[in-house]
Amino acid sequence: MTLEQGTLINGRYRILDILGQGGMGSVYRAMDENLGVEVAVKENLFTTDEYSRQFRLEAVILASLRHPNLTRVTDHFVMEDQGQYLVMDYIEGEDLRQRMERLGNIPEEDAILIGSAICDALSYLHTRKPPVLHRDIKPGNVKVTSDGRVYLVDFGLAKLVQGSQTTTTGARAMTPGYSPPEQYGTARTDPRSDIYSLGATLYAALTGVIPEDGLARVMDNLQLTPIRKSNPAVSRRLATAIEKAMEAYPDDRYQTADEFRRSLLNSSSKTQRYTDLDIHFSVAPPPAGELATEAAKPPSKPIDRVVDVVTSFTTRLRRRTRRVASGGIWLGSILLLISLWFLFANPSLLPSMLVSMLPPDVAKTYMPAAVGTATAEPIGLVPDQPTETPTATLEPTITPTISPTVTPMGGGTGQIAFASNRTGIAQIYIVNADGTGLRPLTNEQDGACQPDWAPDGSRLVYVSPCPGRQDQYPNSSLFVINADGSGRTPLPTTLGGDFEPAWSPDGNRIAFTSLRDGFMQIYLLNLENNQVTQLTDARAFGTGTYARQPAWNPFGTQLVYVLRRTGTTQIWLMTDSPITVPNRPNEQLIASGSVTNDFLPIWSPDGDVIVFNQTNLDASTPASLFRIRYEDRLTRQAVRVDIPAPIVDVAFSTDGFWFAFESKVTESTNHDIFISTVNGANRKQLTTDPATDFDPAWRPVLPPPAP
Repeated sequence: MTLEQGTLINGRYRILDILGQGGMGSVYRAMDENLGVEVAVKENLFTTDEYSRQFRLEAVILASLRHPNLTRVTDHFVMEDQGQYLVMDYIEGEDLRQRMERLGNIPEEDAILIGSAICDALSYLHTRKPPVLHRDIKPGNVKVTSDGRVYLVDFGLAKLVQGSQTTTTGARAMTPGYSPPEQYGTARTDPRSDIYSLGATLYAALTGVIPEDGLARVMDNLQLTPIRKSNPAVSRRLATAIEKAMEAYPDDRYQTADEFRRSLLNSSSKTQRYTDLDIHFSVAPPPAGELATEAAKPPSKPIDRVVDVVTSFTTRLRRRTRRVASGGIWLGSILLLISLWFLFANPSLLPSMLVSMLPPDVAKTYMPAAVGTATAEPIGLVPDQPTETPTATLEPTITPTISPTVTPMGGGTGQIAFASNRTGIAQIYIVNADGTGLRPLTNEQDGACQPDWAPDGSRLVYVSPCPGRQDQYPNSSLFVINADGSGRTPLPTTLGGDFEPAWSPDGNRIAFTSLRDGFMQIYLLNLENNQVTQLTDARAFGTGTYARQPAWNPFGTQLVYVLRRTGTTQIWLMTDSPITVPNRPNEQLIASGSVTNDFLPIWSPDGDVIVFNQTNLDASTPASLFRIRYEDRLTRQAVRVDIPAPIVDVAFSTDGFWFAFESKVTESTNHDIFISTVNGANRKQLTTDPATDFDPAWRPVLPPPAP
C-alpha cells in the first residue's frame, strides 16, 4: 500500500512525496523530523520472518558503508504487516536516465568517467567482509549532483555474500536489458553480476537503446547488438570494453570492478592518465535553473504536458533571441508568446492543423470534450497524482481546464453493453453513457455474458450458457446478435466450452478461449469460412499452464493475452498466426514477479498503451489497474494507474478518452458499472442494481450513413 503524503512513519519520517515505484515497493522523499534533513526512504513489501531477519542483517552492514560515490544508509525498521524500510541520504540532482533524455546519447568521455566512478563504488562494495552486491544497477540508480559528483543509489535490493552461499533470500531485481542471466530464477549471483548491469547501463547511455535481455540471449541464443551498430561514433576500444562486461556467461566478463575500470579509462587517450591516480571522478553537472528543475521533477501529469509544450517552445525561443540584438526580433518574439499563450488558454481557437502536429496525448487535450490520457510515465516513476483535476500555471496565469461534463461521452453512440444477473441469471444489457436508456439485449434460458462488439458497433458476440460471473464457462458457445437484440446466430463450436471472445478490428475474425483441448488455450475463428485455428500451446511451458483472455491491437496484427506459468498469470504478446513450439513468436510483456497475478489486458484504441489488472496471488487485495506503453515493452515494467481500487475489466471508449469498468463504492459489496476519464476524473456510476453487473464493453462509433 503506497504511503500517503504527510504520513509519519516510525515516529520520525514524514513522507513528502513519492520518487519512484516498482513491483516490490516504493521510494519516498521524506523529512527526518529529528534532524531536520531530507532523506530517501526505500520500501520493501516482503515481510516474512526470513526476509525480515535477512533485512535487518543487511541493513546493519549497509549502514557501515562509507564511500564518496555511495549514499549512506542511516536507519532501518520494519512496520508489521506492511513492509521493511531503509532510510538513506537523499541525493538531489538528475539520474542518468534523465540525463539521457536531456542530452540524447551521453558523450563518450562522460560515459567513461561515470562508469569509472561506479566501478570504484563497486570495488569498495565487493571487497567488504562480507561482500555486498548492489543487484539493481540501471540508469535510474546512477545520479549526478549539482557539483558533478556521481552516486550509485538505491540499496533496497542489495545482498550479502557469505562464504559460498547463493543470494536467493529476499527480492531479486530483474530489470530486462540490465539484469544478467544468472539474476533470473535461483542461480548464484556474484560481483560479476553487478559488472554486467553496469556494462548494460553504459551501453544504453551511449546508444539510447536498451540492450537485448540477458536471459533471452542465453535461452533463445540472441546476439547482443554491437554498440557501434547503434552509435558508430563510439570508439572501438570503449565498445569492446563494455561488450566484454556484458558477456552472457560470468567467466567471460571482467572478474573484478577494478579490471573494468582500468579498461574503461584505457579506452580513451583523454582518460588514460587517470588509471593509476586515486581521484574522485566527476562530470559536467546538470544545468542550473529552469532546465535542471525540469530534469529533476517527476513525469508530467496529462494536463501538465500541455504547459510543457508551451514551456519547451518558449525556452528554445528565449535561447535563440539571446543571440540576436535586434529589438524588432525581441518584439516579435514577445508578440508570438502572447499569441501562443492566448491560443493554448482557449483551445477552441487553436487551428486544427496545429493540433494535429502535437503529440497525440497532448492533442487530445485540445479536442472538444478534452480529457486526460493514459500515456505511461517513464518506467520506475509514478507521480503522486491527486484524484482531483490538476491545473497548471504560467506567467501570466493561464489555467487549462477540463470540462466537468462531456456530451456526447466517448464511443460515438455513448452506449455500453454489460452482463448482469439482476433477473436471477446473467443476461446482456445495454445502457447509455449517462446512465439512461437501460434495456436488455438477450433472453437466453441458460444465461449470457462476456459481450464484445463488432468493430462497426452493429453486432456483438457473447457467451452462453452463463449462469453468472465465473472464472471459466464449460460447455459454453459463442453467439452473435444485432445491436437491437435481433438476429441471434450461433457460431461453430465443439465439446469443451468457448468463451472470452475478442472481435478483430477488421471484423473478419474472433479470437477466443476454449476448453476443447482439456485446458484453456486461445483459438481463432475465421468468420468468412468458419475455420478454427489454435493459436497457443501452453503445454510447452509445462504442467499447470494455460493461455486465455486474448485482446487485439487496433491494427489486427497482434494479440495480447494471459499466460499462466510458474504459478502466476502473466501478460504476453503474440501474432495472430499459429504458434509452434520450436519457433514461438510470442514474448512476455510484463515481469511483475512471483507474488502477483496479471490479467484482463486490453489495448488502447491508438495502440500506444496496454492496460491490465493486477492483484496478489490469493486475490485478497483489490484489483488495481496498471499500464505499459507498447514502445516500452522491452523493459517489461508497468506503472500503476492512479484510479482507486477495485477497478477490473476495463473497456476503452472508441476515442480513447474514457474507461468503462466494474467497481464498487466504498464499504459496499455491490459490483456495478462505472465510467471515468482515463486519468480517473469525472467518475460516474452507471448502474445501481443490488445484483452483480460485470463484463462492460463500450460500443464503437457507428459509420456515417451512405449518401
